[in-house]
Amino acid sequence: MATRQKVLVTGASGLIGGLVIKNLGEKYEFTALNRRPLEDIASTQADISNFESIQMAFTDIDTVLHLGALATPGLTNNWDGIVSTNIHGTFNVYEASRIAGVKRIIFASSGGTIQGYEKDPEYKNLVAGDYENLPKNWPMIDHTSPLRPGSLYGVSKIFGEALGRYYSDVHGISILNLRLGAVIDTDRPKVPRQYPVYLSHSDCLQLIDLCLSAPDSFRYEIFEAVSDNKFRWRDNSYTKDVLGWKPTADSYKYLFKR
Repeated sequence: MATRQKVLVTGASGLIGGLVIKNLGEKYEFTALNRRPLEDIASTQADISNFESIQMAFTDIDTVLHLGALATPGLTNNWDGIVSTNIHGTFNVYEASRIAGVKRIIFASSGGTIQGYEKDPEYKNLVAGDYENLPKNWPMIDHTSPLRPGSLYGVSKIFGEALGRYYSDVHGISILNLRLGAVIDTDRPKVPRQYPVYLSHSDCLQLIDLCLSAPDSFRYEIFEAVSDNKFRWRDNSYTKDVLGWKPTADSYKYLFKR
C-alpha cells in the first residue's frame, strides 16, 4: 500500500479546513496547526505568529495547506491583526516549511487581491445584483491582471503571493496560490456580491485535491478559484486548463430561490 502524502493544514478549524479533512482524509494523512483545540485529528495548538511554537508541527510534512488567516468580516482593515497573522504568520509558515524541507505550499489567497475591480462600471452592477442593467459583455479578470486589493486583507494576500514567489525562486518550494472565491457555510450565496464569485464546496474540494496531487513540475502558480457562475467576472479558464479542474456549480440556480 502506497504511503499517503503527509499534509499539514493551518487554520484547520475553519470552514474549508473542516471540509478538506472530512472529505479527503482517506486519501491524505492530515495533521493540523490551529489556535483552538481540535478533536479526531493529530494537531498542534499554537498561533502562527509565534515561530517557536509552530516549528515542530512541520517535521516530516510533505505539503502545507496554509488556510490560517485573519479574515473576519468587519476586521479586514484591522492592520495590527492582519500584520500579526497574515504577514508575520504567513512568513513563519513559509520559513518553518523551508527549514523542515516541505516540498509544496498551497496558499489560500483571495479574490481580495483584485477586489478593487468591483468599483468599475463594467462590474458594479454584477456586484450589486442589478442584472437588468448589465453590459452586453464585460472583460474577464484573471491571474495576469494588475493587482487591485479592495482592503488591507487583500493587501496581505498580495504579500503572501509575493512571498511565495520568493520561496519558490530562491528555495525551490512548489507554491500554488488559490485565489478562493466565496466559500459559504450554507453552500449557496447569501448576498448579491457573492453570486459572481461563489465557489461551491465540491468545486473547492476538487481543486484542493488537484493541487495536492499536482506534478512536482509545478513550481509557482496562481489559480483563480470561482465556480462556473453565469455572472462571474473572474476568469477560471487557466485553472481548468492547467489543473484539469472541472467545476460543476453555477450560482445562477440559486438566484431566484432567495
